[in-house]
Amino acid sequence: MIRVAILGGSGYTALELIRLLLRHPHVQIAAITTTQPGRPPIAELHPSLLNRIDLVCEPFDADRLVAADVDVAFGCLPHGASMTTLPALLDRGVRVIDLSADYRLRDPNVYAQWYSESHADLAYLAQAVYGLPELYGDEIATAQLVANPGCYPQTAILGLAPLVAGGAIELSGIIVDSKSGVSGAGRSPKLATHFPECNESVSAYSVGSHRHTPEIEQALSDVAESPVEVVFTPHLIPMDRGIYTTAYAVPTRPFSDEQLLELYRAFYAERPFVRVRTGLPATKDTLGTNFLDVGVRSVRGRVVVLACEDNLVRGASGVAVQNLNRMYGWDERTGLW
Repeated sequence: MIRVAILGGSGYTALELIRLLLRHPHVQIAAITTTQPGRPPIAELHPSLLNRIDLVCEPFDADRLVAADVDVAFGCLPHGASMTTLPALLDRGVRVIDLSADYRLRDPNVYAQWYSESHADLAYLAQAVYGLPELYGDEIATAQLVANPGCYPQTAILGLAPLVAGGAIELSGIIVDSKSGVSGAGRSPKLATHFPECNESVSAYSVGSHRHTPEIEQALSDVAESPVEVVFTPHLIPMDRGIYTTAYAVPTRPFSDEQLLELYRAFYAERPFVRVRTGLPATKDTLGTNFLDVGVRSVRGRVVVLACEDNLVRGASGVAVQNLNRMYGWDERTGLW
């Protein structure tokens, strides 16, 4: 058994992570931290956990967590908070899976450009491994710090990876059009996600400036071994959870639908959580699971990729557990199947 801590226990990703870890055969949840006043029981913050876990949330204290023999910490902290909090644990030898964006972009100048602030932890940024198991699994296995991928980027990266890896598409002019359920915006109240504002409405946001753009390009450039450029546009759609991405690319040679499907099946043959669909994927088929479903078609001289996932499981907490399994050499499906 390993002992884990969850940092920032009040949000949706923390709740999903707790649910998954409670059924993991090799894990004991040893501590949960929060900035909420009064040291509330975790079941008070998340009533669905009543009678399932009786831990009280505490303020973050690195020495206390180390004294509690914590082996791994999951950072469910806001962007900007992880890079000032996690070094205290990393310095003490604790392994960390960070669910924020703070360690995803390798280049601190790119981080500063897209997040409008300088990175506060260049030392550990240089050591962080991007936590997409299907592409970086061997590096994750030995990492001390894993940067969990964003929810949107996973559908774009895994949706397009077989094409860029095989030189099957042009590496510029790729269009990535994504829709996300409202839980992707987090639990803190905001006007845009207030029910009367978002219900019965679909809206785009951060057009041309969304922070997931360089994350998508970084990973796809790794796969292609050459720079990749995408135009990424996210949309808010009135459902609780789920992400659906449609990507459009120019092929470098003609493909039939069956040739494209075979390319994807071969690429993901040993990747249990990517399901290549003969039919078209739908968000309800991935609801509550760690699966990412992908379909692909040849349409009028373009390759059209369709990918979907549950943004709270595969998009965040589920892939974090998948990364944990990689880090400790367990079957990747443990606690997730």
